[in-house]
Amino acid sequence: MKLTLKTHGHVNVSSRHKTTFEVTTDPEIGIKADCIVGVASEKSMQDFSDEFKKAITRKDAKIKVILSTKNACDEITGYGHPDLPLNHPTDIVCRKSDYICGRTLMINADKAACDLDSILINDLKNGEEMQVVIIVNNQE
Repeated sequence: MKLTLKTHGHVNVSSRHKTTFEVTTDPEIGIKADCIVGVASEKSMQDFSDEFKKAITRKDAKIKVILSTKNACDEITGYGHPDLPLNHPTDIVCRKSDYICGRTLMINADKAACDLDSILINDLKNGEEMQVVIIVNNQE
């Protein structure tokens, strides 16, 4: 299953966070928001279909997130979990840890904000549009 959404960079994107990265529907972020890489997202987890949420919450769900701007692309792999609520109205967070809350899309990710491609981050600091593709594969 695949879902695509568009978001934008922001002058305050620093991409320094060591355990997460986030996309938000909020149009603005402050200088301390070191995990947020995309703002003004056209979708939040509340917009995900029930079928898509069900795929993410299967115990065997493997999730790939592809972030792309006009000059760069990066892929992040992680996992879903049966306890993920997937109900936050503004934030989509990918985590290296196994922490679960309403903002969490995937856990045990192989990258956080600080690990993302530097050209991608530079594009985002300049306010470029970013496409976010979320692909869910079940091993069954």
